[in-house]
Amino acid sequence: MSVPSDISDPARVREGVDRIEWAAREMPVLGLIRERFAKEQPLKGVRMAACLHVTTETANLALALRDGGAELRLCASNPLSTQDDVAAALAEEYGISVFARRGEDNETYYQHIHQALDHSPQVTMDDGADLVATIHQERRDLLPGVVGGMEETTTGVIRLRAMARDGALGYPIVAVNESDTKHLFDNRFGTGQSTVDGIVRATNVLLAGKTFVVAGYGWCGRGLASRARGLGAHVVVTEVDPVRALEAVMEGFAVMPMAEAATIGDFFVTVTGDCHVINGAVLETMKDGAIMANSGHFDNEIDLEALEGMSEGKRRVRDHVDEYRMGDGRTLFLLGEGRLVNLAAAEGHPASVMDMSFANQALGTEWLVANESTLDNQVHELPDSIDEEIARLKLQAMGIGIDTLTEEQRLYLSSWQAGT
Repeated sequence: MSVPSDISDPARVREGVDRIEWAAREMPVLGLIRERFAKEQPLKGVRMAACLHVTTETANLALALRDGGAELRLCASNPLSTQDDVAAALAEEYGISVFARRGEDNETYYQHIHQALDHSPQVTMDDGADLVATIHQERRDLLPGVVGGMEETTTGVIRLRAMARDGALGYPIVAVNESDTKHLFDNRFGTGQSTVDGIVRATNVLLAGKTFVVAGYGWCGRGLASRARGLGAHVVVTEVDPVRALEAVMEGFAVMPMAEAATIGDFFVTVTGDCHVINGAVLETMKDGAIMANSGHFDNEIDLEALEGMSEGKRRVRDHVDEYRMGDGRTLFLLGEGRLVNLAAAEGHPASVMDMSFANQALGTEWLVANESTLDNQVHELPDSIDEEIARLKLQAMGIGIDTLTEEQRLYLSSWQAGT
């Protein structure tokens, strides 16, 4: 199929199709939504631009949107997250325009965003808010035609809420990340497993017995800390939020300022959504051989400029592992160039958990299109009914049944008269 695209290797179509189909086996909820979309066409004629990690799981979302009638263009949300075989399959086999190449430079990254926007989308779908930011900063001519957008990540929601507070947001956004069937599972179980997977693949270093510092105890940090402890690591949590820090303490983790953790950590992983969590002062006190990785959306959680400036030499010692030789003789290691280690050095979240996240994206897009006339230019959350439907379908696919309220119980919960 001939569609506008920019991909690395069109010859990898078969490999991509096989892996997309493999992921689909673990995505039954999205599969059911795709079947309904194909019959009902709720997105018929809707032009969409999506800036997402181009993976096997994303491919299944793209196919559901396509089958629902959407005219979709897809670009990468991270230069190192694209799976080139998947991009080839989408463009060459499934007829979806893809602008993504693994390892693309910054100029190409933004060129691809503009190409995804060139068909004047009515709906945007973001993983980090780069599409929204580009429209508002460089393509404001497109704003009148956009009815709304979707945002997948904590980092993106932070950016978009800031835009809304400043009165700068030009169209309504649905914060898919805030749905329970997204952040409770994707952020916690997905990020936890896939981050450890990326670290182990990149280093082949045993985690058991090591001191593993997790910067940030949001849902991603909770999952990562749990997985690292499960592999025998001594987990230290650093936080700025006293409630989250207290929760980490109650969960049995050591909690301390980053300045203290810097001197004892073997592994450091940032999952905060903020910048320079590991800064020059922290880098100065890390012990020889410390390994750093990031699993937040952007590559600024570790101060890479400070790291480059403090080092006397840099070399690639393994795939996805860069060695920095410091002036005082220490050696520090950075994984995945400071980008999302679970996608730079591994394959990202397992398909089973992305099944729920992308079900939210698909149903959220349907809800947005149906309700756009009632939404103001703010960040909105999806109705609880969508969360409940996704969870119900997931349990059904897993062969798990749950109880239902009796009429007596429903009446009791909706009344106030009954007491002790």
